[in-house]
Amino acid sequence: MHGSRYTPNSGIERWLDRRLPIIRFAQEHLSSYPTPRNLNIWYVFGGILTFCLGVQIITGIVLAMHYTPDSRLAFDSVESIMRDVNSGWLLRYVHANGASMFFLAVYIHMFRGLYYGSYKEPREIIWILGVVLYILMMATAFLGYTLPWGQMSFWGATVITNFFSAFDSLIPGFGTAIVTWLWGGFGVDNATLHRFFSLHYLLPFVIAAVVGLHIWALHVPGNNNPLGIDVKGPQDTLPFHPYYTVKDLFYLSCFMIVFAYFVFFSPNTLGHSINYAPANPLQTPEDIVPEWYFLPFYAILRSIPDKLMGVLALFGSLIVLVLVPWLDTSRVRSCRFRPLYKQFFWILLVDCVILGYCGSKPVDAMLLSTPVPLVWIARIGTAYYFLHFLIVMPIAGLIETPKPIPDSIAKSVLATTPAE
Repeated sequence: MHGSRYTPNSGIERWLDRRLPIIRFAQEHLSSYPTPRNLNIWYVFGGILTFCLGVQIITGIVLAMHYTPDSRLAFDSVESIMRDVNSGWLLRYVHANGASMFFLAVYIHMFRGLYYGSYKEPREIIWILGVVLYILMMATAFLGYTLPWGQMSFWGATVITNFFSAFDSLIPGFGTAIVTWLWGGFGVDNATLHRFFSLHYLLPFVIAAVVGLHIWALHVPGNNNPLGIDVKGPQDTLPFHPYYTVKDLFYLSCFMIVFAYFVFFSPNTLGHSINYAPANPLQTPEDIVPEWYFLPFYAILRSIPDKLMGVLALFGSLIVLVLVPWLDTSRVRSCRFRPLYKQFFWILLVDCVILGYCGSKPVDAMLLSTPVPLVWIARIGTAYYFLHFLIVMPIAGLIETPKPIPDSIAKSVLATTPAE
C-alpha cells in the first residue's frame, strides 16, 4: 500500500534488518502506517479487543497453574484459587469479567463494521476472518464457562452439547455419535471436563493466530473509514503513531475504568449465582440460561419448536454473517449516505437487544404484564434477523437513492473544520 520509509540508524539495526526485519515491520505497520484521518471513537475497539485477548491469555495461563481439571476436584480448586492463592480472587474475576468485556467490545466492533460497510469490497476477507474469530470466541467462552463445574456449568454443558443429537433426524445415530464424542462417554463427566479444559486452553492461541491474519488482511487494502470512501492520497491519511496510538490509549483507559468497576465492585453481576453450588447431576436447575453474550442466539434456538430446525437456525444465524459482503448489493459503503438502509440497521440493533431479553427469561414467560408470550416476540425477532440479511439488505441496496458522497477524506474533514 505504501513504500518503506525505514532507514536503519546503527550497525546493529542494519545487521538485524538484513536477517530479521522486525524493526522495519513495526515501523511500517505500527508506527508510520498511513491511517485515514477521519477515524472516530468506534474505530478504537480493534485495539481494545487486542488488549482483552492479551488479558484473557495471561490470566488464563496463571489460573491454569492452579486449576484441577477433575470432576471431583474442579469446583474445590476454583474455590482454592479464590481463597488460598495470592491474588487468586483478582485473577479469576479479571478472567471471568474479561470474557464479558471481550464480547461487549466485539459486538460494538461488529456493528460498527456493519454500519460503515467495512465488509464490502476489497475487505471481504477481513470480515470473514472477523466472523471466524467471533465463532472461535463463542466456542472458547462456552468451554471456559463449564470449567468451574458448578450447577450452571454442568447443566449448560449438558444442554448445549445435547443440541447436536438433533442431527439424528437427518442421519440416524449421527447426532448421538457427535454428542458421545464430545462427552468422551455416555454423559457429561470427567472425560468431558478434561476435553473442555484442553480445548479452552488451546483455542485462545488459535484466536491469536487468526487475529494476526485479520490484521494482515486489514493492512493490505487499509482501513475503512466513516465515509466509506477510498484513500485518494497522502492528504487523506495520518501516521498511526502518535495520532491514533494516543487516541486508542485514551479510550482504552476509559474502557479499563468500566472493566475495573465490574472486577472490584460488581464481580458477579454478569454471572449466575447458582454456579456457586457444586455440580449435581441429580438436580436440574429451574432455568438453564447461558451467559448474556449468548442470549440472542439462545432466543433464536428456543423460538423454534422443532429441535432440529432450532439448531439449524442457530447455525444459520452465524453462517449468514459470513455471506454479508455478497448479500449487500449497494455500491455505497457507509450508512451515513444510505438513508433507507440506515433505518433498518437500527431496527436490527434493537431486534438483537430484544432477542437477548427474550433469551434471558424462562421459555413460558410473558411480555411484562401482558398476556403475550415472550416466545412469540422471540419468533418475530428471529424472523426479522434472517429477513434483514436475506431480504432487506439485498433489496435496500437496489432501490434506495444514496446521498452525495464527498470527493475525498481530506475535503470532508476540512469542510467540517471551523475556520481559524
